[in-house]
Formats: sequence, structure tokens, C-alpha cells
Amino acid sequence: MGLGVDFGGTKIEAVWLAEDGSEHGRMRVPTPRGDYDASLRAVAELVARVEAAAGVRGAPVGVGIPGTIAPDSGLVRGGNATWLSGRAFDRDLAALLDRPVKVTNDANCFALSEALDGAGAGAPTVFGVILGTGVGGGLVIGGRLVEGANNVAGEWGHSPLPARSAEELDGPRCFCGRRGCLEVWLSGPAISADHARVLGLERAPAAPEIAAQAAAGDPAARATLDRHLDRLARSLGWVVNLIDPHVIVLGGGVSNMDHLYRDLAPRVLPHVMADRAHVEIRRARHGDSSGVRGAARLWELP
Repeated sequence: MGLGVDFGGTKIEAVWLAEDGSEHGRMRVPTPRGDYDASLRAVAELVARVEAAAGVRGAPVGVGIPGTIAPDSGLVRGGNATWLSGRAFDRDLAALLDRPVKVTNDANCFALSEALDGAGAGAPTVFGVILGTGVGGGLVIGGRLVEGANNVAGEWGHSPLPARSAEELDGPRCFCGRRGCLEVWLSGPAISADHARVLGLERAPAAPEIAAQAAAGDPAARATLDRHLDRLARSLGWVVNLIDPHVIVLGGGVSNMDHLYRDLAPRVLPHVMADRAHVEIRRARHGDSSGVRGAARLWELP
């Protein structure tokens, strides 16, 4: 198939994906945060190492990045890896690797992977949700990635929280400059920040620790997760009303919270404009490998 690269804010991962879907030479390195040229070199060096380990040469390369490439300028915009913004990342990397490169949003790669041979395989429409350090989404219809006229299809992370309460009207500020984006309500750091804000803590535990406290019966932790569940349900209700996907697949660190697969779908239903509805929410089959696997499959697309 091809060689995929998942460029994240803290790590860069690459793998060679064979025709049978098996992975070869999978490796990861820390991301050189804030350094654009070092980031390009890190990707190029990782590609060379994976190719050597997998025994291939000159493989087509697909890359998932935080943010999108603007179709008019060809420059990266958005995404919390801000040192890529305003740069011609795909062209610069292609020149360094001396081969064609396809680049898209990392959530698109996740959605593509899960739609083709993951938790959404066989479903006509799949909406892939990333709930991690940031929040993103990708849409696959009929096995084809939908990027849209402006390359922002599925980018729900920077939409406002629906049906806001009085306490939610002036939401936290997002890195994008807006207030109250879904990212500052639904991400892992957002869970921690909300817990601290409500309890008046100077520093709150990370989201996995809050989840562990809730499982142990801590009422404040349970309340924090319930607020997150309610906000996520409202947000996914908006997605269902807009595109009505057959399957919603959750990925990212927050998606490892087991209660989501028990409690989330029933909480979404009241926000769906249908008297009878079914919302199918599944855990990603490929876990944190989905992004890099989807990137490797970008060259399969027309």
C-alpha cells in the first residue's frame, strides 16, 4: 500500500502498510516542537528508517497533520502544531524526500482507517472522532474521504458547543483565538481544566486519573465526567442531525474511557431530530495506530 506518517504535537510515527494490512517497520520519535526545519528532517529520517526496516524503497508517503492545507494558498492552517502554520509543508517535505507526498488532517486519516478496515468497515457513512490532546473529526462516505471545498469537512473541533448553559456562554479561550470551541470542552486537557475550575483547584489531575477517581466512587470526579458526557452528547447530536452517520468511531486518549460506550449513545438521542433513532458509537479497532494506518492508505484514494 504505502508508507504512512502521523505527525503529532508530541510524537511522529511512521509505518509501512502492506497490501494485506500488516504493519512493518513501525517507529516513532519525539516531535521537535516549535522547530519547522527540524520537524521536516525528523520526518525524512523516520521515513528512511522505516523503509530500511521494511525492505522497501521510494514508497509513496501519506502524512496526517494537525490542521489542514488551504486549497488557495497551499499553506498549513489551524492545528495545535502551530509551527507548521503558514508553511508549505507538503511541498517542502516532498522536496526533501524527492517523491510525491499526500498530506491531510490527522483526524481524516483516523476516519479513513477505521472506515476501510476498522470499527466502521462496511458502513456506508462513518464519522471518526478524535478526543485527545485536541478534538477533531473526519468523514468517510462510501469508502471515500470527504475533505470538502475548503479542506475542512469534519473539522468539528472548532465549532461552538451547542445548547450552551449560562455557565458555558463565555467558554475558555482556544488556541485558535475563539472562545468555547468544542476542543476546550471535550479534549483530555479540557476535562482536567473543567475539574479544576469547578472545584477551585490550582491544579487538577489529568483526565485518566479523574476517570480512575470516578470509578472508585469519587462524587466530584463523577460529576466532571458527567458534564463532559453531556457536552459530548450535545455535540454529537449536532453531527447526527447534519450528516446522520451510520457509525461514529471514537479515538484518542479520552476514547479509552469505558463509560462512553455504555452511556453516550442514550445521551445523544434526545438531541436527534427524529422520533425514533439509533446512534451507533464504537471504539476504534486500531487504537492509536489508526492515524498512521490511514495516512499510509491516502495513495489508494482517487
